Amino acid sequence: MRFDCPEDIRQLTPLWTGERFANGRPRVPESILRRMRRVTLEEAWGPLWRRGYKYQFEGEFRRIHADGILVGRAVTAVMVPMRPDLHECLLKHGHETEGRHGFFNQWVVDSLVEDDVLVVDLFDKVFQGTYVGGNLSTAVAARTKRGGSVIWGGIRDVQQVMQIREIQTFYRGNDPTGIGEVTMTGMNVPCRIGRAICMPGDVVLGTPAGVLFIPPHLAEECAVGAEKSHVRDIFGFQRLEEKRYTTAQIDTAWTLPMWEDFREWFATAAPDEYRHLTWERETEEARKREGQLPSSQVRL
Repeated sequence: MRFDCPEDIRQLTPLWTGERFANGRPRVPESILRRMRRVTLEEAWGPLWRRGYKYQFEGEFRRIHADGILVGRAVTAVMVPMRPDLHECLLKHGHETEGRHGFFNQWVVDSLVEDDVLVVDLFDKVFQGTYVGGNLSTAVAARTKRGGSVIWGGIRDVQQVMQIREIQTFYRGNDPTGIGEVTMTGMNVPCRIGRAICMPGDVVLGTPAGVLFIPPHLAEECAVGAEKSHVRDIFGFQRLEEKRYTTAQIDTAWTLPMWEDFREWFATAAPDEYRHLTWERETEEARKREGQLPSSQVRL
C-alpha cells in the first residue's frame, strides 16, 4: 500500500507521452493551460464527446466566486466513510511509513504545486465532510497560485474562503463542522466526481457551466478544437449581424465559398491569440464535399 504511488500513476496514464512530475503525474504544459482559460466548457467538451469520453462533465456545484474560471492539473483524493480498523491502519501507514503529518486532507494539500487543482471524492458528504476551510484554502492558494479545489462534498469558513480571490472552489455544500469520520483510501488515483471521472494529471476546466475533466493526452487537441470553435463563432456572429449568411448556413457544414470568406477574414481580423491556428484540413473537406477534390487527397 502506498499513497501517491509513481508506478501506479504511470501505469494508469499510459497514453501521456510528455513530461511528468516526480510522482509520475502527467504535466500538461503551462502554455496549454493558458489557452484553456480562453475557451468555454462546451467548446472543450466537444472533442472529448466525439472521442468517446462521455463521463467527463459534472455541473451540480456551488462556486465560491461567480466570475472565476478554474484551470489546472488534477491532484485527486478518494475518501470513504470511516471504518475503524481501516481508518487506523491507513492513518498509521501514512504517519509511520510515509512520514506524513496531520489528517488525510492535509497530506493532499501539502503535495500541491503551482497550477494544481485539488479534486476530491468525498461521497457528497457535507456534515463533517468539510474538506477545506479558511486555513487549507489559504494553503491551496499559496501552493497553486491560480488553481483551486473541486470537492464532491463540503467546505467550511465560506466567508473566509470568499476573500481568497486567487483561486476558485467548486463544492456541494457548506457546514460549520470540521472534517470527521472519513478515511482516505487513495491519493492520485481514479476519482469519481458525481457523474464524471477524473484521473491524476487531468486538465480541470471549471466554468459557470460546471467542471470538465480533460485527459492529459487530449488536452492540446481539446484546446485546438475549442479555439477553432470559438473563432468560428466570432466570425459567424459577425456575418449574422451583417445578414450575409442565415443561421442555417452558419450552423451546418460550411460551403467552400464560406470557408474562403472565413479564411480571408481570419487573415486580417482574427484576434492575435488565434493566429497559430490553421484551416487547410477544413477547406479540403469542403472541397471534397463539393466534388472538387478526390477523397484520396484529403488529409485525415
